[in-house]
Amino acid sequence: MAGKSYGYYQLVIFTAMYVGYTLYYFNRKTFSFVMPSLMEEIDLDKDDLGLITSSQSAAYAISKFISGVLSDQMSARWLFSSGLLLVGLVNVVFSRSSTVPIFAGLWFLNGLAQGLGWPPCGKVLRKWFEPSQFGTWWAVLSTSMNLAGGLGPIVAALMALSYDWRTTLALSGSVCVAASFVCLLLIKNEPSDVGLPNIEPGSKKGKKGSSAGDSTLAELLLSPYLWVLSTGYLVVFGVKTCCTDWGQLFLIQERGQSALVGSSYMSALEVGGLIGSIVAGYLSDRAVARVGLSIYGNPRHTLLLTMMAGMSASMYLFRVTVTNSSPKIWILLLGAAFGFCSYGPIALFGVIANESAPSNLCGTSHAIVALMANVGGFLAGLPFSTIAKHYSWGTAFWVAEMTCTASTLAFFFLRNIRTKMGRVPKKAD
Repeated sequence: MAGKSYGYYQLVIFTAMYVGYTLYYFNRKTFSFVMPSLMEEIDLDKDDLGLITSSQSAAYAISKFISGVLSDQMSARWLFSSGLLLVGLVNVVFSRSSTVPIFAGLWFLNGLAQGLGWPPCGKVLRKWFEPSQFGTWWAVLSTSMNLAGGLGPIVAALMALSYDWRTTLALSGSVCVAASFVCLLLIKNEPSDVGLPNIEPGSKKGKKGSSAGDSTLAELLLSPYLWVLSTGYLVVFGVKTCCTDWGQLFLIQERGQSALVGSSYMSALEVGGLIGSIVAGYLSDRAVARVGLSIYGNPRHTLLLTMMAGMSASMYLFRVTVTNSSPKIWILLLGAAFGFCSYGPIALFGVIANESAPSNLCGTSHAIVALMANVGGFLAGLPFSTIAKHYSWGTAFWVAEMTCTASTLAFFFLRNIRTKMGRVPKKAD
């Protein structure tokens, strides 16, 4: 096995994770995909639907944080494959169920299993790819969610023509189960597992599985940069969620646009986001390739700050220039611009949190900043809509715009603080 090159293993492992995570995401949304046909057979009201979907969302937020910590303590390939196996089994059992309490309980289990997917991916990517490639591959891997989200409804609709909703869920779950065993065989935690030298410096382990340069959790938590990243991610993810959740209502209720324009704005935002995340990964990797990573500052900061400023600018234009007579193309351009500038930082915060942390705590670092992003997503819900209720959507978006601008300025002034989290080896650059 040692005779095979890095390139061979990188391609095989990345492909396995891409296909695996596409299946993760598809099976996260299967209930939504089959909902119309399911409701023809089983009487479900809006409260029932909300209970089922909310149970999954709550479990996913909890599980993703725990999984990030677990990915530093156990084999990433086993964590990823086990989660995929559980997701598949839950979908198969769901296909044989018929009552709301069981649906909600199973979809809660689906959410718990879903959280085991992404953190191991970040861990494996860091082990197998150079720092100057890490951001690009991270961004490309994240497009598996766009692929599943885009093709999922079409695949489910085509299957519904030939099969009922139970068969659709059972088939998709069975594919997950089979894929979990394939992923377990193909994914390798790090190059040394197949007889190749590890790419990451300092990743050579001692007798007890830890290296001399390992940092403690306390050292990670005491790193100011972790909390700078967490706060920035909270704001960016919260502001992005504001626009994706409430942008349509703003356009329809306060700017007199049609529902078609509102939905088109959302589509443009997602397309811009897909491009933005890949561009952010690629361009920031080129910056890392030019100057390398150091203890203070990060080459990715320039692009991160530029895109955060772009978020504020596109929100300002969206709030101020859009009227009931605005050209539709202008609204779509603003949506694409905001998507491009918001999804880029979302990708970069994850990359930076992972690569700036000690090797033995990179999963935990990403789990913490991702948890803060979920807090931002929560704040974009009821608190944001309450502002709109008492004032207007325009006022609410102004608050989000000012928060994003203030966060960008704060990050600018803190851009050159110590970014190496945890303990710094004596021979570090």
